Amino acid sequence: MEGKVRLFDDDKVIGVVKYTNNLDHWDGHNWTCGSPGRHLGIGKTKDGRFYLCHGTQWQGERDYAEIISEEEAKRLVLMHNPDIFEKLFNEPVPEY
Repeated sequence: MEGKVRLFDDDKVIGVVKYTNNLDHWDGHNWTCGSPGRHLGIGKTKDGRFYLCHGTQWQGERDYAEIISEEEAKRLVLMHNPDIFEKLFNEPVPEY
Protein backbone atom coordinates (compact mmCIF):
# COMPACT_ATOMS: atom_id res chain seq x y z
CA MET A 1 0.00 0.00 0.00
CA GLU A 2 1.98 2.92 -1.27
CA GLY A 3 1.08 6.16 -2.87
CA LYS A 4 -1.15 9.07 -2.08
CA VAL A 5 -4.54 9.36 -0.41
CA ARG A 6 -7.15 12.07 -0.20
CA LEU A 7 -6.93 14.21 2.95
CA PHE A 8 -10.13 15.26 4.67
CA ASP A 9 -10.86 18.00 7.19
CA ASP A 10 -14.43 18.09 8.52
CA ASP A 11 -15.64 15.80 5.68
CA LYS A 12 -14.17 18.12 3.03
CA VAL A 13 -11.29 17.04 0.78
CA ILE A 14 -8.46 19.52 1.30
CA GLY A 15 -5.61 17.82 -0.53
CA VAL A 16 -3.58 14.69 -1.10
CA VAL A 17 -0.94 13.26 1.26
CA LYS A 18 1.51 10.39 1.31
CA TYR A 19 0.00 7.10 2.52
CA THR A 20 1.61 5.63 5.63
CA ASN A 21 0.89 2.63 7.82
CA ASN A 22 3.57 3.35 10.45
CA LEU A 23 1.19 2.55 13.34
CA ASP A 24 0.73 -1.07 12.26
CA HIS A 25 2.33 -3.94 14.15
CA TRP A 26 3.06 -7.55 13.28
CA ASP A 27 0.46 -9.84 14.88
CA GLY A 28 2.28 -13.04 13.95
CA HIS A 29 0.45 -13.34 10.62
CA ASN A 30 -0.10 -9.87 9.17
CA TRP A 31 0.72 -6.19 9.55
CA THR A 32 -2.32 -4.64 11.17
CA CYS A 33 -3.53 -1.91 13.50
CA GLY A 34 -5.47 -4.51 15.44
CA SER A 35 -8.45 -4.89 13.13
CA PRO A 36 -8.35 -7.43 10.27
CA GLY A 37 -7.69 -5.81 6.90
CA ARG A 38 -7.24 -2.35 8.41
CA HIS A 39 -4.12 -0.20 8.72
CA LEU A 40 -3.24 3.08 10.46
CA GLY A 41 -0.49 5.62 10.00
CA ILE A 42 0.45 9.09 11.20
CA GLY A 43 1.93 11.77 8.99
CA LYS A 44 2.52 15.49 8.95
CA THR A 45 1.44 17.94 6.25
CA LYS A 46 3.81 20.50 4.76
CA ASP A 47 2.15 23.18 6.90
CA GLY A 48 2.73 21.16 10.09
CA ARG A 49 -0.69 19.60 10.74
CA PHE A 50 -0.96 15.93 11.66
CA TYR A 51 -3.03 13.44 9.74
CA LEU A 52 -4.19 9.90 10.37
CA CYS A 53 -4.20 7.48 7.43
CA HIS A 54 -6.87 4.81 7.36
CA GLY A 55 -5.88 1.94 5.09
CA THR A 56 -8.08 -0.96 4.07
CA GLN A 57 -7.76 -4.22 2.23
CA TRP A 58 -11.53 -4.60 1.91
CA GLN A 59 -13.09 -4.50 -1.55
CA GLY A 60 -15.25 -1.45 -2.11
CA GLU A 61 -13.45 0.65 0.52
CA ARG A 62 -10.79 3.28 -0.10
CA ASP A 63 -7.78 4.45 1.85
CA TYR A 64 -8.07 8.02 3.15
CA ALA A 65 -6.52 10.42 5.65
CA GLU A 66 -8.00 12.91 8.09
CA ILE A 67 -6.59 15.88 9.99
CA ILE A 68 -6.19 15.18 13.71
CA SER A 69 -4.95 17.23 16.63
CA GLU A 70 -1.37 16.96 17.85
CA GLU A 71 -2.71 15.61 21.15
CA GLU A 72 -4.56 12.80 19.33
CA ALA A 73 -1.50 12.08 17.17
CA LYS A 74 0.68 11.73 20.27
CA ARG A 75 -1.86 9.47 21.96
CA LEU A 76 -2.04 7.17 18.92
CA VAL A 77 1.74 7.02 18.46
CA LEU A 78 2.26 6.16 22.13
CA MET A 79 -0.40 3.46 21.90
CA HIS A 80 0.72 1.88 18.60
CA ASN A 81 4.38 2.72 17.86
CA PRO A 82 6.31 4.77 20.46
CA ASP A 83 9.54 4.19 18.50
CA ILE A 84 8.56 6.99 16.07
CA PHE A 85 7.55 9.52 18.77
CA GLU A 86 10.81 11.48 19.01
CA LYS A 87 11.27 11.77 15.25
CA LEU A 88 7.68 12.85 14.62
CA PHE A 89 7.27 15.32 17.50
CA ASN A 90 10.89 16.46 18.10
CA GLU A 91 10.62 15.71 21.80
CA PRO A 92 11.43 12.76 24.06
CA VAL A 93 8.88 10.07 24.75
CA PRO A 94 7.00 11.06 27.90
CA GLU A 95 7.54 8.96 31.01
CA TYR A 96 4.58 8.07 33.17
